[in-house]
Amino acid sequence: MEILYSPQAWWGAGLIFILRVLDMTLDTLRVLVVMRGKKWLAWILGAFQSGIYVIALSSVLSNLSNPLNMIGYALGFATGNVVGMFIEEKMAIGLVHIRIISPHLGNAVADKLRQEGFALTEIPGRGKDGMVTVLYCSVIRKGIQRVVNLIEEIDAEAFITIDDVRLARRGFWRA
Repeated sequence: MEILYSPQAWWGAGLIFILRVLDMTLDTLRVLVVMRGKKWLAWILGAFQSGIYVIALSSVLSNLSNPLNMIGYALGFATGNVVGMFIEEKMAIGLVHIRIISPHLGNAVADKLRQEGFALTEIPGRGKDGMVTVLYCSVIRKGIQRVVNLIEEIDAEAFITIDDVRLARRGFWRA
């Protein structure tokens, strides 16, 4: 247990933690850009991520007598996932398709979104309780919150779903 009081043991575990946070951040970002079809960005992230992974893992395996290394490795893994998700959310790469189902105020929602410069398709539909308006609006991911806020201003009861778009050709895209 003397090893737990050694500054070198703590520095080593801290370095492993930092390497693992970097590794998992890049790995999380890589997986998310793979899902969006960004091949070259996935390749670059994967190359850096795998190099950092090898260094972190070899650091743990070269000194298994220090339990702090394993703790740093595990905590770095968990932290890196969250950091990667946070960064990807801020980057907001890609496109989304927003589906809005409104039982009574679909026309008003459509008019508001069009006034704000968003393109959408309006389709009459039939829901569980009768006629509804189904709206399809495609936007850049950075514009999601703005669109949702506009919808909720008009119809707080609207049913909203958001799907990632992998490929889009032509059409009108507004952030």
